[in-house]
Amino acid sequence: MAKRTVSLLLLLVVVHVFVPASTQVCSLLGQPAFPVLSSERDINIGAIFSIHRNALLKMHPFTSKPKSTTCVRLNLREFKFAQTFIFAIEEINNSTQLLPGVSLGYKIYDACNSIDLAIQSGMALMNGYEEILSDIFCSRSPAVQAIVGESSSSPTTALATVVGPFNIPVISHFATCACLSNRKRYPSFFRTIPSDYYQSRALAQLVKYFGWTWVGTVRSHSDYGNNGIAAFEEAAKQEGICIEYSEAVLRTDPQEQFLKTLEVIKKGTARVVVAFISLGDFVPLLNVIAEHNITGIQWVGSESWITSRNLAETKEYSFLFGAVGFAVVNAKLMGLREFLVNVHPDQELKNELLKEFWETAFQCSFSTSGCTGSEKLSELQNEYTDVSELRIEHKVYTAVYAVAHTLHEVLKDFKSSTNSSKGELLTPKKVRTLKYMRDVSFTMKTGENIFFDVSGDPVARYDLVNWQPAEDGSLQFKHVGFYDSSLPSEQRLQFNQEQMLWTGKSGQLPVSVCSESCPPGTRKAVQKGRPVCCYDCIPCAEGEISNGTDSSDCFPCDFEYWSNESKDKCVLKVVEFLSYTEIMGMVLCIFSFIGVLLTAMVSFLFYLHKETPIVRANNSELSFLLLFSLSLCFLCSLTFIGRPTEWSCMLRHTAFGITFVLCISCVLGKTIVVLMAFRSTLPGSNVMKWFGPAQQQLSVVSLTLIQAIACVLWLTISPPFPYMNLSYYREKIILECNVGSTLGFWAVLGYTGMLSILCFVLAFFARKLPDNFNEAKFITFSMLIFCAVWLTFIPAYVSSPGKFTVAVEIFAILVSSFGLLVCIFAPKCYIILLKPEKNTKKQMMGKSSSKIFFIFLPTSDNDFPKM
Repeated sequence: MAKRTVSLLLLLVVVHVFVPASTQVCSLLGQPAFPVLSSERDINIGAIFSIHRNALLKMHPFTSKPKSTTCVRLNLREFKFAQTFIFAIEEINNSTQLLPGVSLGYKIYDACNSIDLAIQSGMALMNGYEEILSDIFCSRSPAVQAIVGESSSSPTTALATVVGPFNIPVISHFATCACLSNRKRYPSFFRTIPSDYYQSRALAQLVKYFGWTWVGTVRSHSDYGNNGIAAFEEAAKQEGICIEYSEAVLRTDPQEQFLKTLEVIKKGTARVVVAFISLGDFVPLLNVIAEHNITGIQWVGSESWITSRNLAETKEYSFLFGAVGFAVVNAKLMGLREFLVNVHPDQELKNELLKEFWETAFQCSFSTSGCTGSEKLSELQNEYTDVSELRIEHKVYTAVYAVAHTLHEVLKDFKSSTNSSKGELLTPKKVRTLKYMRDVSFTMKTGENIFFDVSGDPVARYDLVNWQPAEDGSLQFKHVGFYDSSLPSEQRLQFNQEQMLWTGKSGQLPVSVCSESCPPGTRKAVQKGRPVCCYDCIPCAEGEISNGTDSSDCFPCDFEYWSNESKDKCVLKVVEFLSYTEIMGMVLCIFSFIGVLLTAMVSFLFYLHKETPIVRANNSELSFLLLFSLSLCFLCSLTFIGRPTEWSCMLRHTAFGITFVLCISCVLGKTIVVLMAFRSTLPGSNVMKWFGPAQQQLSVVSLTLIQAIACVLWLTISPPFPYMNLSYYREKIILECNVGSTLGFWAVLGYTGMLSILCFVLAFFARKLPDNFNEAKFITFSMLIFCAVWLTFIPAYVSSPGKFTVAVEIFAILVSSFGLLVCIFAPKCYIILLKPEKNTKKQMMGKSSSKIFFIFLPTSDNDFPKM
């Protein structure tokens, strides 16, 4: 509707201006619109305020000329703006520094919160209100050089659209819609109040700082509210804030709309509501909220209502206590109160507006005996006489001074370039006000530097105010911080939270979240079908951490690190190896030392009885060499315990391979001697001369030397080395010895296994020797244990994790060593210690009832028996 009206009026203007009249007289189309306050002088400035709250809508029958629109309910706040406008002009006229010799006049119109009247007022300020023009071209200079107004964004948008093509500056004191910064659509628009673009971002930063990630919004269903909330929602999204609901109301809406908005607020879970709403639209909603006693909501307000004294002093609106929001920077205007209280109907007896103001201020009437005119405004305490909050009034004051400084620069430059008279200087055709206003820059009495950017906006500065009780019990707007867009982004918003009070007169910060914060060690998982602020807290997986609150993701630790129990820190992984200090390591060490001790005891026992038949009969040299190799086998198991190092890794496998081959070579030598000795008892056999002590020792050395060469090649080509195994366990590091060359490892192990199997086969063939010489049977049994242990070792070694792999290997070494020690030497020790009567040559060479032969194993060439 507004756009259609604007288009129609623009068409009328174009037709009226550019189409020549058919007669010598040009008449005004429509009814002339007259200012409610005016004083014409050398140069005039126009102003448009909504001095009345509403314009009465009438249904026109289209049968007669419509009458002028009637406005009702005088707005003291807007009337105060108009008087501040006049105060600024009078102050400039009394100045000798600004516009010397030039007197400013004014024409003030009342838009009555109507877009149609705002456009009509703008047209009147451009064309004047004379009904007939003598100019045959039906054109004239603008009646004013600039227009100050309007207070609301929607009427200002329409006004700037109409006035813009005529290059007349429109400078608003209270229209904050960010849409007005569009220079292509509004080329002549300026304002002294910051754009909502900055306020919306300041509100988003404020809400984010307090951790309110779940909020509701209420806005005016107008350009001011719609654009303001749109900018807020965009900034809120960037800050991670979610909007639960967004309601729009307008003062002209039916009661049902306000009740619907109330129900949305009641059902919502957000405890913080951002009200980007004009004062006139907010009051009907507040009345509904007060009727239903809705409390416990933290209100965050825009500059339109956050410093409204009427709201603060209304007891029914006590639920707004603790409200916080941004307000235009406050200022003091010296002399303004005296000017305001000097307004009186007698100043202009025919001015009905002054009479209406007087009746509204004192709640009386001149038509009855109520108003006498002797009342004193100085004794009145209301919104009009209060000068403690002059935030918007100062913007009106600044707008007038911006126009005055612009005109000052225009006249100064024009005067310096010509020798024109004063009358010619004031000819509007020679005054390009718009061009100069774009570059105007001046300093106010408060020290504030005023200038406009390329969009016609000033620097955005706000006070952060908090509704708190004053010492006298009244409510005050406590200044707790500020926002300054000229500062670096991280310094723009500054405030003191300790000075703030919240809803319910509480010092406790309200909480408004859809989901509680996720602690460190968890991550956010958005609930399906809900905003991103509604989420579940999912614990991080093993090996991942989140060390901040409300983390969106868990981050994996580096390879050498693992998550701690609370999943909020990466700690070094546990390094696992078989240690001497743990129980398993201690037990294996004890058994190893027991084996060494038993071997030493057997060696000592054999040494004491080395001349006895039982020792001599079993090749004492090989027996002592076997005992020595068994001692080394027990001791080599210790190299597998402890932290793997480069030397220990090379030593453990090579020592194990060589000592066991030495041990098995001794057993193999004893087995072959037993077999050959048995064969040599046959008539005509001379085989034993090839298996004497020298040949036995040579065979042991040769077999062991082969293993030693293999180990040397292994260590030379690709030796074992310490290795951190990170793949077997995710939560810990297995510190083990990598065999280096797999071929070398299995060659050494395979050679040991081959000798073991060969020894077992030969011993198995010698199992039927006479009972008096039964060592082959014990060798067979010992080698059976040895082979069984190492055959089971292979799958256990492959499948055992970590330190248990080493433990299995040590266990196999100890068990096979004990098997050889016990099976071969235990029977002999038994005879030496407990059956000494059997340890005689006669006993050893006796024959049984079944044909049994005894073979005496020589320890030297002279010890062979003669058959």
